[in-house]
Amino acid sequence: MTYCVGVRLNAGLVFLSDSRTNAGLDQISTFRKMMVYEKPGDRFMVLLSAGNLSISQSVREILQVEKLENGDKPPLTIWNATSMFDAVRVLGSAVRRVHEQDGASLKRAGIDFNASMIFGGQIGGEAMRLFLVYSAGNFIEATRETCYFQIGESKYGKPILDRMITPATSLDEAAKCALVSMDSTLKSNLSVGLPLDLLVYQDGRFQTEQIVCIDEHNEYFRMIRGSWGQKLRAAFESIDAPQWDSGGAAAHPLRTGRERCEPMRKITHPNERIV
Repeated sequence: MTYCVGVRLNAGLVFLSDSRTNAGLDQISTFRKMMVYEKPGDRFMVLLSAGNLSISQSVREILQVEKLENGDKPPLTIWNATSMFDAVRVLGSAVRRVHEQDGASLKRAGIDFNASMIFGGQIGGEAMRLFLVYSAGNFIEATRETCYFQIGESKYGKPILDRMITPATSLDEAAKCALVSMDSTLKSNLSVGLPLDLLVYQDGRFQTEQIVCIDEHNEYFRMIRGSWGQKLRAAFESIDAPQWDSGGAAAHPLRTGRERCEPMRKITHPNERIV
């Protein structure tokens, strides 16, 4: 399993991925899930992948040479596409090509064609864009209302993103939020693991120096893991415990006489015979 997140903000893009794969309790390995495709000054694209490792690795390799028919014009590739929309179409074509090659044999072996990807970046002349690509090669695009995508083991890291991330969030705050999201996932799911790959891209740069591989010795991530747990516990403890007082003394009563609502109950009496 894995966990990856991509965020599109007004200021730029943030990508984060773990590197754990497993095929059983004793088959745990490390494989990087992030791939960067860049031509400085012209285009910058990032691919995150989850699902069957053999499928995602094949897609990554084919993507670099995949060509999509383009009418009377030269075939489209990720290197000559004039928009991120065309580039993600090439990625979808690469996914379908791998399915054509391997889908039938995987099915005979009882293996689902399972792959999902986050693909985002910027090509000169247009704004940044971020896409979620499914195993059929179809895709959706991030919007202002939904400005981030997750793939893999997403449920543990989703609440902090929902509460904190908006298009106006700064790149540093979004990177911090993504790391907290990853820490929550690491805490609750052993199928997600270090090292992590974090990349932050600033709008209009077409390159970045803000990319890092984070292992268990990384001081910032160690601080995140320690302080987030402590502050979360402190925030929890600062909230009043349930107050059952329905007589008006409690500031925030859990139950009041005028709004009493209880589950159905079956109460037996000492002399009642139960058949």
